[in-house]
Amino acid sequence: MDFPFSSRRALPLSKARATHDIAMIKLIAGLGNPGAEYAATRHNAGFWFVDALARQTGASLSNQKNFHGYAGRAHIAGHEVWLLQPQTFMNRSGQSVVALARFYKIMPDEILVVHDELDLPPGAVKLKRGGGSGGHNGLKDISAHLTTPEYWRLRLGIGHPRTQLPAGSQQQVVDFVLKPPRKEEQDAIDDAMSRSLDVIDLAVKGDMEKAMMRLHGAGGRSA
Repeated sequence: MDFPFSSRRALPLSKARATHDIAMIKLIAGLGNPGAEYAATRHNAGFWFVDALARQTGASLSNQKNFHGYAGRAHIAGHEVWLLQPQTFMNRSGQSVVALARFYKIMPDEILVVHDELDLPPGAVKLKRGGGSGGHNGLKDISAHLTTPEYWRLRLGIGHPRTQLPAGSQQQVVDFVLKPPRKEEQDAIDDAMSRSLDVIDLAVKGDMEKAMMRLHGAGGRSA
């Protein structure tokens, strides 16, 4: 069921946030596809990040049917944060994200979605709020369920398939994201995740400007 966040608040999101300017992150959702056959594929970079964050914080994720995914609480920078891996398959990620957010009254700008990004090379990473889906079906579904694109995204670069066609074919892209990265690509993605984990405390505390400055300046591979 779609959940329009605006129906929970008398004021629009932007005005409601004005009462407490800094929005701390309360939910970190990593996107991917469930099942062993997808575990090592590029499209599961969001799952990899949440797994790494769970290990770093000692959090334990369990299958929570009400939220259509694996979820668990982590303690980060003195705050309790939900970690989530939707098990709905990528195209229905919003069903899982909105179920947890609705239950715990988490606003869109308190959500960080971690996902694979075709438009960035392996090793590059970018933190941003809002914007379009860039053709990413997981983001598209989350924006539709939240009825707003104004949530935070951590974009983990996976590169784009080489093609002779000007814009590449959709099938080439599908085949690319559903295959494992090459070793050198995986090493670069792992490095980007490590740098991202180093700034997650800042993001959770709502200090996004400092998090972006550190992350986007790290190694010169943020864009």
